[in-house]
Amino acid sequence: MALHRWLKAFRTLHLYFGVFTAPALLFLAFTGGLQSLNLHEAARGSDYKPPAWIVSMAHMHKKQSFEVPVKRAPPRRAAAQAIDPPQARAKPAPATHQRNVWPMKIFFVLVALSLMLSTLTGVYMGWRYTRNRRRYGAILAAGIIVPALLMLF
Repeated sequence: MALHRWLKAFRTLHLYFGVFTAPALLFLAFTGGLQSLNLHEAARGSDYKPPAWIVSMAHMHKKQSFEVPVKRAPPRRAAAQAIDPPQARAKPAPATHQRNVWPMKIFFVLVALSLMLSTLTGVYMGWRYTRNRRRYGAILAAGIIVPALLMLF
């Protein structure tokens, strides 16, 4: 009988920890999927300028802050030549094999999507089959409110 009580307590803890962390898990899966496709940064020589909301969300994902530092302008060509003499640049770099990263990027985007879908269905099932919806809703709301309040510090 004691084992049954332990299992019930662990099942309840699992439910409420999962509900509390579900909003953060959804955020991290979404922003991780965006970062897998490099949508948060402009590539060198590209005209793409990432939207500010993607940049700030990616920065929150990586650095836990929405305050994105301003990037410095690249050094001028003359300054770069003074630092890097022409003799040093004359040697061609050895040819390296470029791997195709797209299969792995697609895989991680699919992982992010499936994690989001799994989390959303878990939250729905928890809501649907819980006996105490008021407590469940309060813990879910706390999972949204607590991180929002922590951003103030």
